[in-house]
Amino acid sequence: MSTAERMYENYPRERWCGPSVRIHPAWIVLLILGFIVWWPVGLAILAFTFWSRKMSCHSGDHWERKMQRLEEKLAHVRELRERFGGAFGGGNWGGGGWGGGSGRSSGNHAFDEYRAETLRRLEEEQREFKDFLNRLRFAKDKTEFDQFMAERRNRPQPPEPPQPQS
Repeated sequence: MSTAERMYENYPRERWCGPSVRIHPAWIVLLILGFIVWWPVGLAILAFTFWSRKMSCHSGDHWERKMQRLEEKLAHVRELRERFGGAFGGGNWGGGGWGGGSGRSSGNHAFDEYRAETLRRLEEEQREFKDFLNRLRFAKDKTEFDQFMAERRNRPQPPEPPQPQS
């Protein structure tokens, strides 16, 4: 049995909204006449037909069933994760993993030490690189400022207006 068949065996109406979807012949006639009279009217009738409650798969418990199936699937995934520990899809879910400081052991002490040392070294290199970039920006800003001040000092002074003699 395929997944789709299993999924819809309890809810046969869900597959295509099956036999509950019936378009009254009057709607079909009205649709054809709408297209004959003026195509936007026919298009509006067609849109109304598709999105009306009769055409779509709306029912009071439609979303409740979807949520129930979702909760069942999530419970199944949780059960598998508990059964297989961190091995089944564990990855970095739930606050662990790279750079999270999880302290979660892989079961291999040598690898755990190597991983901790490597992460510490990478964090230190990252900090040193940020410091280097800050010093580089400061040096560039200082050079630009010194150049501006030198140009300002070396520009010719406008002649002073003569002072009135008394």
